[in-house]
Amino acid sequence: MIKQGLEIKQQQKLSPLQIQTIKLIELPIQELEQRIRTELEENPVLDDSPDPDKPEEAKDVSLDEITDEGDIPSYRTRVNNWGKDPRPEYNTFSVRQSFTQSLMDQLGYRNLTPEQYNIAAFIIGSLDEDGYLRRDIESLVDDMAFRAGIQTDADEVLEMLKVVQDFDPAGVGARDLRECLLLQLRTMKQSRDVLNAERILQDYFQEFSNKHFQKIMSRLGLSEDELKRAMARIVKLNPAPGGEVDYTYTDQAQQIVPDFVLEEHDGELSFTMPRFSVPELRVNKKYADLLIEAKGSSERAQKEAATFVRQKLDSAKWFVEALKQRQNTLNKTMSAILEYQHAYFVSGDEADLKPMVLKDIAEKTGFDISTISRVVNSKYIETHFGIFPLKYFFSEGMENKEGEEVSTRELKKVLQECVDAEDKRKPLTDEQLVVEMGRRGYKVARRTIAKYRGQLGIPLARWRKKL
Repeated sequence: MIKQGLEIKQQQKLSPLQIQTIKLIELPIQELEQRIRTELEENPVLDDSPDPDKPEEAKDVSLDEITDEGDIPSYRTRVNNWGKDPRPEYNTFSVRQSFTQSLMDQLGYRNLTPEQYNIAAFIIGSLDEDGYLRRDIESLVDDMAFRAGIQTDADEVLEMLKVVQDFDPAGVGARDLRECLLLQLRTMKQSRDVLNAERILQDYFQEFSNKHFQKIMSRLGLSEDELKRAMARIVKLNPAPGGEVDYTYTDQAQQIVPDFVLEEHDGELSFTMPRFSVPELRVNKKYADLLIEAKGSSERAQKEAATFVRQKLDSAKWFVEALKQRQNTLNKTMSAILEYQHAYFVSGDEADLKPMVLKDIAEKTGFDISTISRVVNSKYIETHFGIFPLKYFFSEGMENKEGEEVSTRELKKVLQECVDAEDKRKPLTDEQLVVEMGRRGYKVARRTIAKYRGQLGIPLARWRKKL
């Protein structure tokens, strides 16, 4: 059944316009501008420089009016769909390099085939925000085939996962906590203490988790002092390597240009895309004249030249249409996010941030979840209370004791407050944190506490204890 489904899925081929639109949607604004410059450089038919020869005599015609038969007017044609000012003023913001971009940069230094690179890039895109790969390998294989047209198998995916696991920060790409800690230990100088720590996690992780230290010492033949030194190595490891990257301002940070700028007036929200503009794409007069000369001509050379120009014209039309669709998709998606999170964008208070997943915005816009994911990735919005990646506004939800839905981000914030306020001589266990969260109005299961604690990088109670 799986193979049949795969074969059916593969038969649904995307059109050239759809493929180009998808690729443009994924690009943040700075990369989009570079892509436009590349198109202008590689397509000789297009020309974004003013015509010095009597431009007032040139009549404007949209590229959409160019027919397949090649009935091109002798004057230059152009399309201008994005306003008068092709280079409006904009603000840049310094933020640290994103976690995903850091991994992609490291991937670029590896000597891989195009297929291997695409597989590794897909793995990087599948990591959770804390740096873990919480999807089984077979699901990744299927997803690569369905969503990216990458034909591979479990062995090749595992091979590329090992490549990603070799990146910084150490521990990235782990499938569980044990693997995460082991990956970090293996990057250290292999001293006796480190080797003992590896043996504990590799062979006695359950005993380690349950604090059965006598059993570990007995089975590994360790003294109490050796165990303590090995444990000291373990507790200093990072359980959430993806959390190392933040968005604080630094002098060494890369420049991020927001794709959207939020405007708020008396509770009314709107946004602009100030940097999104396309240079005026005009058909170079030399090539337009060539088509006119070729019309009705029987010379083979002129016919071949005209065919070349028409191909480039088709390419230009696809590109411009893909840009239009990108703008429409981003507009609709951002509008839906603003509507869904209206209270939060007015107040800037994290407590007003509603639970929201990709499916919610997909349903409001009518786009596929994969399209929403592409829009959200690597895009930023400037607000009156800061600049944020669009991913920030998405989180799952749970109900509080009043039956109101609250975001996981709010729950994590309250959990952190509980831990910060605890008596460090008697730190709260996960069961006690459940009770404490309940006192604050949040009904949360113990396993949820453990999950959020891990994502926040908060150790177990016994590791938080101070004398």
